[in-house]
Amino acid sequence: MESTQLIRVKAEEDVIRKLCELIEEIANKAIESEDVFKIGLSGGSLVNFLSAGLSKITTDWSKWRLFFCDERVVPSESPDSTYGAYRKSLIGTVPLSENQFIQIDPHLTAEDAARDYIRKMAPFFAPDSLPRFDALLLGMGPDGHTCSLFPGHRLLDETSVWIAPITNSPKPPPSRITLTFPIINNAENCIFAISGQGKAEMVKRILKDKEDLPAGRVKPADGKLFWILDEGASSLL
Repeated sequence: MESTQLIRVKAEEDVIRKLCELIEEIANKAIESEDVFKIGLSGGSLVNFLSAGLSKITTDWSKWRLFFCDERVVPSESPDSTYGAYRKSLIGTVPLSENQFIQIDPHLTAEDAARDYIRKMAPFFAPDSLPRFDALLLGMGPDGHTCSLFPGHRLLDETSVWIAPITNSPKPPPSRITLTFPIINNAENCIFAISGQGKAEMVKRILKDKEDLPAGRVKPADGKLFWILDEGASSLL
C-alpha cells in the first residue's frame, strides 16, 4: 500500500539537506539488511542537489550501486549524458568509483541499449521477479514528465519490459532508455525533490488537481512516495 509523504521546507538548501538525510537513512537500512544499496538516479537539478549534499552523510559507500532511471543514448563525454554529469560532479566529492555506476552502452541503438541495460541490471536483483530498487530519485519536467516518460506517449502504458527505448523523445536528445512504470512503482522508496517557484504550477496540477500526468502516476504499490518541496515549489498547494 503506497504511502505519500509531503515534506515542506523553507529553501533549496533545506530540500538538499532533507533529501540527503532521507537517502542516508534508506541506504544504511538497505546495507544493514541486504549488504547493498540500489539507487536509481535522474538528471537535471538532482545532479547539483546530490553533489552539494551527499558528502555530508555517513554511509558505507562501497556498498552503493547506482543505476539510471533514464539515460540519453549519447557518449558519456556528451553534456547530455546523465552518467557524465554525475561522473564530473560526484566522483571525487564522495568516495564512489566509476564501476559502481551501472552504465548504458552508448554505442548501441536505443533498442539494443535498453536490452543491454536489462542484462546489466538483472544480476543485482532477485531472479524471476520485478526489480525492486531501494530508492528512485525522480525528476519532474515542466510538462509533468518523469524519467523519459512523457505526457501522451505510448510508453506510459508499457507493462512488459523493465527498460524501454524511446527514439522520439519530445525533448532532445531524441534517443533514450527509461525505466517503465511497473519497475518505478515496485520501488521501496520514490523521491521527488523540487525547488523553485517555476515548478509550483506543475506541482499543484499533480498533487492538488490530480491531473493524469506521468509524474502523478508514480505510486509505489508497496513502498513510500516522498515529495520534498521548498516554499516556492509548494506555494500553490
